[in-house]
Parts: sequence; structure tokens; C-alpha cells
Amino acid sequence: METPRVRTLVLDVPEWPGHGAGQHVDIRLTAEDGYQAERSYSLAASPGQPLAVTVERLDDGEVSPYLVDEVVPGDSFEIRGPIGGYFVWDGGSEPLLLVAGGSGVVPLMSMLRHRAAIGSTVPAKLLYSSRTLEDVIYREELEQLHTRGDGVEVVHTLTRAQPAGWEGRVGRVGRELLAEVAFPAADHPAVYVCGPTSFVEAVAAALVELGHEPGHIRTERFGGA
Repeated sequence: METPRVRTLVLDVPEWPGHGAGQHVDIRLTAEDGYQAERSYSLAASPGQPLAVTVERLDDGEVSPYLVDEVVPGDSFEIRGPIGGYFVWDGGSEPLLLVAGGSGVVPLMSMLRHRAAIGSTVPAKLLYSSRTLEDVIYREELEQLHTRGDGVEVVHTLTRAQPAGWEGRVGRVGRELLAEVAFPAADHPAVYVCGPTSFVEAVAAALVELGHEPGHIRTERFGGA
């Protein structure tokens, strides 16, 4: 369990062909009466590591409640993938700017884990928007990345309740916060933005206003479960 509503599952997939940092899979569940439900989930693991997905439970979801609350080791279900070649970081030399809203951090975490696995030294920044501190996924691992001193900076902003003594940012990600935190456009960073549609569109538009080239901004939106 990453948070009270988010769980990471490590999957044993025979003959898995491998994946890139940022790709996703489709998971299909089949009920006893034959009804099928299928949803897409980003891969959390670095390429070459055991396959893993991180799932946020949606109360009205058809797939996520089972994956978060019920599945146990030994259960099986269908997956299809890896899917997606556009939203992938392959270890380039440009600074890496990652902007996440909620569970949109999952594919971006795959990129940070890949960066560590290949020994990359490119500067990396993650700006991560969460409702509350309790909702921060991978919280301990992100703290370790931030304090390890190998070129990764993690900036949190909370949009709802802030704990007593909170000294981080508050509020939604907008142009002002991006101007303060993001790499300048002149550095030509590789930018990856993932989250709800409204979040992604607002962040991408603000980055363009700040001078970032649209072709350097890759976006991914997550949907239901």
C-alpha cells in the first residue's frame, strides 16, 4: 500500500518483452458470468525490473477496487502491453522536467527509477501536486531521491489540507509556480506531464507561455478505473 487508496502490484508475466519508462498496460478482468472490464495502468517499474503497476482505487471503478482491495498473490488476470511509444524517456542528455498531478506520478516515477538504474547524471526535477500529504504516492522513496544529492529535486505542492508545520508549496500548479520551479526554457529540458486532463492542459499551456517549445512537452492523461 502506497497510500490508503493506492496499491502497487508486482506482476509475474511469462515472456514479457520488456518496456520503456513511461509506457502502460491494459488490465482485463473477467467475471464469472463472462462480463469483462478493462482499464489502462502506467508501469511503475524501471525497464529491466520486475513488472509493477500502481493503482489508485476509485469508489465507482470496475477494475481498481478489485486490484487495490481484493487481489492476492497467486491471482491471475489478463494484461496487454507494453503500450505507448510517445510518452517514454529513453535516457537522453537534456534536463528532465516532470510534472505530476495525483496518480500521474506513476509513469514519471518509472523515469526517475530508470535514471537511477542507468546511472544518468542529467539534472531532474519533479513537481508533484497532491491533495494532501497523505495522498503523496512513493513518499519515502521521493524523499530519499531528493536528499540523496545525485541531481534530483522533488517539489511538492498540496491543494487541500496542509499538516501543521508544512513548509512546502500550497495550491495548484500554475504559471507562477512553474516559473519558479521549472528549468528555464533556454535549457531545452525534456518535459513530461501526467495527470487529469484539466491539470495536464493547464500545465502544458503555462509551460508554452513560459517559452518552452511545444515539441519538447509530452503529455499523458489518466482516466477511470
